[in-house]
Order: sequence, then C-alpha cells, then structure tokens
Amino acid sequence: MDTEPEDVPLPRGVALAWGVAAHPQRGPKRELSIERIVEAAIEIADADGLGAVSMTAVASRLGFTTMSLYRYVTNKDELLMVMGDTALGLPPLSLSEAGDWRARLAAYHREVLAVYEAHPWLLDLPIAGVPGTPGNAAWFDAGLGTLADTPLSWLERTAVLLLVMGQVRWTASVQRGYDARAAADGVTPDDLDRVMAQVLGTLVTAEAFPSLRVALDSGVLTDDSDPFAFGLERLLDGVALYVDSRADDAPRQSPEEPAGAPAEGFPKDPKVREARAARREAEKAVREGERRLREALKREREAVARARERAARGTGGGA
Repeated sequence: MDTEPEDVPLPRGVALAWGVAAHPQRGPKRELSIERIVEAAIEIADADGLGAVSMTAVASRLGFTTMSLYRYVTNKDELLMVMGDTALGLPPLSLSEAGDWRARLAAYHREVLAVYEAHPWLLDLPIAGVPGTPGNAAWFDAGLGTLADTPLSWLERTAVLLLVMGQVRWTASVQRGYDARAAADGVTPDDLDRVMAQVLGTLVTAEAFPSLRVALDSGVLTDDSDPFAFGLERLLDGVALYVDSRADDAPRQSPEEPAGAPAEGFPKDPKVREARAARREAEKAVREGERRLREALKREREAVARARERAARGTGGGA
C-alpha cells in the first residue's frame, strides 16, 4: 500500500532548518540556542573538517555539557543537516542580474563553487534523497530562475540545473583534493602538477600509453588553462544548442503556468480558478514568511556573535 505524503513524519532536522520544530525543553542555561550550536559546529568543521564535529566537541567549544545540547538537537545527523543548510546561506540577488540565461547559469556555478570553497566539508555531507531544507530550496529556486527566459519545460530546466550542479560539485571535489595535498606538502597546486608531470614523464612510455605520452608531451599538466572552465563552457554550449532547438516549438513558461499541465488543470469554472489563484497567493505568502524568518534568524546569530565579541573584548580589557 502506498504511503500518503501527509502520513510521512517530517524529519526533525528538516523541521529545525525551517524553524518549525517544537521548542526544546529549556535547561537552566537559557543562553544556549540551536543557532549558537550550529555556529560552533560550523566553526569546527571549517577549521578541522567534518570528522572533527561531535556533540562533545561542540559542547566543549560552547562551554556547556554535552547533555545540554540534546535539549536542542537530538542527534548528530540533525546537527549535520542544519549545519549544511546554514553554511549554504542564501543565493546572491545578483544572480538574476548577470545577463542572459547562459551568463546567469555560469554565475550560479561560480557562486556555488565559492560556497564549497568556503566550507569544503559540505562535500562530505551524505546525499540522501531530495534536499528538503530552506537553503537548498533557495539555491534550487535561484538555479531554476537562471533559465526563466528559455523555452525549456520545468523538467528540462531541472535536468539542466542538476547537470550544472554535478559539474560544480565535481570541480569542488577535485580542487579540494589538490588544495589538501598541496597544504600537506607545503607547496602550491601548480607545484603538484609539475611534480606529477615529471614523474609521469619518466614512467609513461609511448609503447604502453601512446595517447597519454603524446598528451604529456603537449604539456597538459603544466598548461595554465583551466580544464574545468573549458568543461563548463562546453556543457553550456550543449544546453544552448538544445535551447535553440526548442525556441520555435515550446512556449516560455511563467512560474504560475507549469509545462505540460493537462487541460483539466486549468478549469473554466471561475470559482475553481479563483480558489486556485488564492491558494497560489497563500503559498507565495508562506514562502515570503519563511524567507523573512530565515533572515531574522541570521540577524539574531550575527547579533549574538557581536555580543560575544564585545564581551570578550571587555573581559580582556579588565584582565
């Protein structure tokens, strides 16, 4: 028997990320909050990687007992989910001002890559189904928005966005590996390429690896060009060809008019149409309320951080 969506419980990590989880049982130290816990966990992950994050480590960083944290987050998986969503943040509004769809999609790639570069541990978070947190939703919404002036259907736009997201994730993974190895060896990523070019230049023979030998001799490992940028451009070339092929036979869609909707999806009964329009407006209001809630939480975290800095300076000055 199929399970109805309303019968599936909302994961608490998702509820925490959206700010709709039940209020935790408050302990005697009320200055602790889910925002402070997540902030501390992100600081640990940024400094030492995701493997260094534990409930004990976070509690120690905050100066609380581990049990104090469990009043706000019940397990590490919940903490990781909210950490990931918080670290993602919100996509910049400038994405919608980057030019045509191709320029916007390239800007989207750059912005997501910048997030991975700031928080490399995001690549270590498990992928378990469709992300349901507000940060992921905001980035996905922005990504779909980059294709707003194309004739692609919503399914096609989603597929294109997943393609670009896969490209940026792969790029970030390789760059992180290079950076980690270079840091461990005390050299630059370019130095690593030169060393590998020398090693392979000695070991790779034309008899055993004819194509690789020619490629090495042409300088593929020491060339200054960016193969990932080249790959992204060719990916966008392919999308552009497909967009052009659809230009004459597929109407552009607004967010209120999904592609491929059956005729009965747009009933003639004015009362039904008014009801559906009212529902869309209500859903829009809910999304706006969620956005404002996230902004308020962000301002709260920033205010707490500033207060902590002032307190620390005051303590230092009096010592």
